[in-house]
Amino acid sequence: MNDDDRPLRQLLLARIQRNGPLTFARFMEACLYEPGLGYYTSPGRKVGTEGDFYTSSNVHALFGRLLAREICRMWQELGRPDTFQAVEMGAGGGRLACDIMDGIRDLEPELYRTVTYRLIEREPSLREAQRALLKEHAACLAWSSPEELTTGAVTFTGCLVSNELVDALPAHLVEMTDEGVREVFVTADGEEFREVLAPPSTPALASYLERIGATLGTGQRAEIRLAALDWLTAVANALERGFVLTIDYGYLAQELYGPMRKNGTLLCYYRHTVEENPYIRVGLQDMTAHVDFTTLSRFGEEVGLSTVWFGEQYRFLMATGMMQELASLEAGATSEAEAIKDRLALKKLMLPDGGMGDTFKVLVQAKGVSNPRLLCLGDWASAL
Repeated sequence: MNDDDRPLRQLLLARIQRNGPLTFARFMEACLYEPGLGYYTSPGRKVGTEGDFYTSSNVHALFGRLLAREICRMWQELGRPDTFQAVEMGAGGGRLACDIMDGIRDLEPELYRTVTYRLIEREPSLREAQRALLKEHAACLAWSSPEELTTGAVTFTGCLVSNELVDALPAHLVEMTDEGVREVFVTADGEEFREVLAPPSTPALASYLERIGATLGTGQRAEIRLAALDWLTAVANALERGFVLTIDYGYLAQELYGPMRKNGTLLCYYRHTVEENPYIRVGLQDMTAHVDFTTLSRFGEEVGLSTVWFGEQYRFLMATGMMQELASLEAGATSEAEAIKDRLALKKLMLPDGGMGDTFKVLVQAKGVSNPRLLCLGDWASAL
């Protein structure tokens, strides 16, 4: 056991002793978000070379610029409103925000003069890093806590962006047995954690599987992210008119819960190494599971968000202008070495067959907008 995880480990062991076994969702939530001790709520680099994993925004600034192209199109489709907010949940250190704002400034000066970029992040210590990185855009910035969005304190017209946020929301863990669906609970075994199977903590778990027509095989495990439904409800309530842009790794339900995924998709990341055991380095390693995009789309319809587009990241990037931007990059390169570096980075963003290009998916949803002519829809890719 890594002694560095002792503060959170002891807190969770005491919580189990006091209240009984935790659902895996509660355990995961504490590991990631326990105030001051969770992975995402404690100081330290999480993303990039010095962290535990990379996101698309760390690969190349062009990723944010292509999102900016689509956000500019969204603003146009909303009728160029005087008040428009780009809201990013899980904004981290502000890298993606900076690239998007640089893009909006270059592509659509009229929008840039009126846009508010609102950063929402659970870890308050990141605000200063965001402020420093985004200093050129200081007049456009605003900050809110996740609670302010979920409680209705924040409402907006514009676009909400999340990049690798939903995969880190807490997930219940279930297993199909001869007696039916059972839920994984976490209990104490001395100074360690141990799993036990018990009847589900809520009938919502079985209802979730029934809703998407998923039938698990005996012995098969799966993650069910009820928290994503709460998150999407809050987003739909906060969005008065506009779009939701969700980028994450995941699958449609038929593939996510198919028989080939006998052990589910739960994984941990520590210093760019994959770890399958979630009960070590508690609070010190990232914990994640793939996103069920079928449920995000279907449930979105129920809370007022119509599905505009869904597909692989590489298709989205191509439709929003990847080739045009690549040509501009190459024209502006000061050396062949710089041009090659850019090509290799962009290849990583686009590469299919298990790379970021098709592992990551993009879901675009809308509220209060009929038949928006977005770039991702393909026929409009050359309009900007």
